[in-house]
Amino acid sequence: MPTESSFEPSLLAPSLSVLLAMLLLLALVALTVTAVRLCRTRRQARADALSQQQELTRLRSTRAELERTSYTDALTGVWNYRYLQLALDREIARCSRHSHADGADRLSLLLLEIDGLDEIRREHGHQRGGAVLRDLVQRLAMEVREADVFGRYGGDEFLVLLPDTDAAGAETVAERLRWTVRRHPLALPSVPVLSVLDPASAMSDDLDAERSAAPVNGLSAAVGIAVLPRDGGHAALLLRAADRSLAAARGLRPDRGPRPDLDAGLDRGPCSDAEPTPEADPAQAFDSLLAKGCDLGRKTAGWA
Repeated sequence: MPTESSFEPSLLAPSLSVLLAMLLLLALVALTVTAVRLCRTRRQARADALSQQQELTRLRSTRAELERTSYTDALTGVWNYRYLQLALDREIARCSRHSHADGADRLSLLLLEIDGLDEIRREHGHQRGGAVLRDLVQRLAMEVREADVFGRYGGDEFLVLLPDTDAAGAETVAERLRWTVRRHPLALPSVPVLSVLDPASAMSDDLDAERSAAPVNGLSAAVGIAVLPRDGGHAALLLRAADRSLAAARGLRPDRGPRPDLDAGLDRGPCSDAEPTPEADPAQAFDSLLAKGCDLGRKTAGWA
């Protein structure tokens, strides 16, 4: 009869083999589960990273859109007063960093005022007047360079920043803008559609007679010019100089009389719609304007 000790090795060998196989199987299962979880975690991490990147891109786009909206005039679609102030400060800082040794002009400002839109608003309503203004301003924005800044300064006044432009170049741009204002076709029932000439060809002396005889759309413009550093090296000084130049140009327009609040010593620039008139005494000009205003008021009220 075999003893108990003689059966022990033969019984333990299969038990150990089965145990080791089970342990290996459990380890393999655990390793497989860990690998699957790791792959899922990596895929989820990649998906989260992609989602975060898309969200970041969307937020950046939204921020850029909101920033542009805050800097854009809602009616005309051009830059607003806030952006014009920032752009002017930026251009002045750029000019101060790259100062010219010869003192040449480095920045020009145009302050453009459009006249005649109030009559359109009264006759056709504010909605049609706003559409006319928006269409005209979009056309004016195409008359300046991409590096220039064109925006609405307030009401019917617009500011144009012309980097690296001297006074002569600014006067050329001002004349082109004034010509565009007078000749832009208006989509109104009472205004005929005019044939638009080439602004570059219209600047030539050969077409002066044709330009003066051609019908206009009822709009006119006056432009004030300021040049850095001739008129100052600060934004407030340049804007004040441009406003004074605009006031002088406005006083020369045939459809508007002289303003009594202008200084008597203002220089009359070449940026108005009419030829310069002889100098008059400020007191006489004010009395004449006051008398005309009183007569007009009496006629309007039916007194005369």
